[in-house]
Amino acid sequence: MLSLLKDLGKFDIILASESPRRFELLQMIGLNFTVRPSHIEETYRDHLTPLEYALDNAKRKSGKVAEKYPASLIIAADTIVIFENEVLEKPMDEQHAFDILNKLSGRTHEVITAFGLCRKDSGFTLFDHEITRVRFRSLTGDEIHAYIKTGEPFDKAGGYGAQGYGSLLIERVEGCFFNVVGLPLAKFYTMLNTFCTRN
Repeated sequence: MLSLLKDLGKFDIILASESPRRFELLQMIGLNFTVRPSHIEETYRDHLTPLEYALDNAKRKSGKVAEKYPASLIIAADTIVIFENEVLEKPMDEQHAFDILNKLSGRTHEVITAFGLCRKDSGFTLFDHEITRVRFRSLTGDEIHAYIKTGEPFDKAGGYGAQGYGSLLIERVEGCFFNVVGLPLAKFYTMLNTFCTRN
């Protein structure tokens, strides 16, 4: 692992996201990088499956930043929450947040993260995805309102964060926990290995 980080040290690495959760995850594994958000518009299009939508967002994020920094290694990702084939976006207001969380109460949903690496000048592009199933415990209306008052739901797909107060909503996780936070670290590490062997 340390040898991989040493190999990556010769590259300029950019995270094409302003997500504080992904920032913290990459810092946690010792990666040196800068943040250059893509600021793309994320609007769900009905002709795409949820997975296609997440992959499209991640690829557009990397592509936009790579245009400005073609010699850099761009990391891009997009996390979405799916419940009964419906994409649950970030809540627009408190009522929307309540409706989302009430819908997830006592039920199981899926979290999909599409992620990838791109280095434009060498033509390297690699994308993958991870799916994790998350079950919420049954929540009371008062619990949902109290959680909304923390302010956590409003910048997160599905209206919750698994690493904060939102951890108290979760009964069970099937699959990669870090995927729910924003980046499946084991698969991401494998992807970094692939990049290093080809560059």
